[in-house]
Amino acid sequence: MHPRRLHLIDTTLRDGEQAAGVVFTREDKVAIARELVAAGIPELEAGIPAMGAEACDDLRAVIGAVGSERVLAWCRADSADLAAAQLSGATRVHISFPVSDLHLRTWGKDRCWVLRELRRLTVEAAARFRFVSIGAQDATRADFGFLKDFVAAVARTPARRVRLADTVGVAHPTRLLREIAELHERAPGVALEIHAHDDLGLATANTLAAFEAGATAASVTVNGLGERAGNAALEQVVMALRVAHGIDCGVRTEKLALLSALVAKASGRTIAPERPVVGGAAFRHESGLHCAGLLKDARTYEPFAPEMVGRRREPFAVGWKSGVAALGAALRAAGESCDEAALRQLLPVVRHRARDLRRTLTPGELLVLLQATRETSAPVSAAERVVEGAAPSAPFPNTGVDGATPSSAAT
Repeated sequence: MHPRRLHLIDTTLRDGEQAAGVVFTREDKVAIARELVAAGIPELEAGIPAMGAEACDDLRAVIGAVGSERVLAWCRADSADLAAAQLSGATRVHISFPVSDLHLRTWGKDRCWVLRELRRLTVEAAARFRFVSIGAQDATRADFGFLKDFVAAVARTPARRVRLADTVGVAHPTRLLREIAELHERAPGVALEIHAHDDLGLATANTLAAFEAGATAASVTVNGLGERAGNAALEQVVMALRVAHGIDCGVRTEKLALLSALVAKASGRTIAPERPVVGGAAFRHESGLHCAGLLKDARTYEPFAPEMVGRRREPFAVGWKSGVAALGAALRAAGESCDEAALRQLLPVVRHRARDLRRTLTPGELLVLLQATRETSAPVSAAERVVEGAAPSAPFPNTGVDGATPSSAAT
């Protein structure tokens, strides 16, 4: 049984900045932190103090902007890292331990070292900080028996939460459902956090599966920004919980578009048009069938309204797959109106032009075609007449209801 609400830890300023080529200025970090807090994100993992004086100053600036009670500093399993975090002004700290045999070999450690240092460092950290979180790095490739021992050992320390990191994104939702449930049974007194990477495109699904299995916290980043293929995206996790689970995480979803744009600009990473929630095409429609349905009820082909995530509803795209209803709506949005006969005369012209250009038409191009059609006033032959549910003449074969092509039909 999943908890009633998932606690979100945004790590855009730490794991997000670890994406190759991304460097946030101090001003960027403060601005992003403030917007995250304004959106209702309760906790921010904001940096790695051990990186040096500038990193400590950045972290100190973020703490000054949003308060130390919201900010987590990331540390390796090393006393020097804890000392650096304390100098930065952090009052909350996360300590990451390698737990897979692969990582232990890479760093010249063993399981005994992990359990020994876990006990020592959590006691040391509890004396320095108000809150201690422990990370199991590469947890999803660790021996599961040892991972259970590690989580049980964390439960016997002053640490209050353990992060299960799918470091290279190889976990599967059904596996996480089983394993996190077992870990929760083994150590019910410690909060479990999922930290999912998106190398196989499963970060959001894995985060939701962990939540279903009993994880009470999740690491996320704005736009899924992170190393390699990125992390679980804040906006996707929040909206999946809201729409698919009916659970409100306390996030002001109308702030998501602004956050996305802010991080995209600061990171220099463009957002793919088809990216869920925040992509430019996420609420863009061209298919005649879909547009006709949307005009009757927007819920027909949208899981939620764009306004819910701070987006504006845009006019329908007009092109090769358009139908009469969408064409009429696009003309009305452009300040023009046509009767049905005129729309049916215009539609083959619009489709032909869009096919030639291999793209949709701009409002200006549409109006030019409308004017040209009005000026010619050529009669429409029976073969060219477009009827709802019938195929138009060549070169527009195999169209379906309201001019939608089979490939653009409901999916």
